[in-house]
Amino acid sequence: MKNIFFFDRLFTPSFLVFIYWICLISVVISSITTMFVGNFLAGVLGLIGGLLVTRITFELLMIAFKNNEYLRRIAEQHTPKPESEQ
Repeated sequence: MKNIFFFDRLFTPSFLVFIYWICLISVVISSITTMFVGNFLAGVLGLIGGLLVTRITFELLMIAFKNNEYLRRIAEQHTPKPESEQ
């Protein structure tokens, strides 16, 4: 419970993974629909482009959260210990 109230663990990265998969599924469904209902080439290009754009966008979002995690690890490694623990 402490992790939730004091932001020791972030909820958003887990939520972004869920949203990422929903976006991928929607790109695939819309591209397949376009392939069979409309223009096949536009569907294929939409599939490739949509998957790439979705992946790149979510990678850029996750960089901010990973940087936060790595900075916390570095800070924990370099925090001096109290004399009672040494």
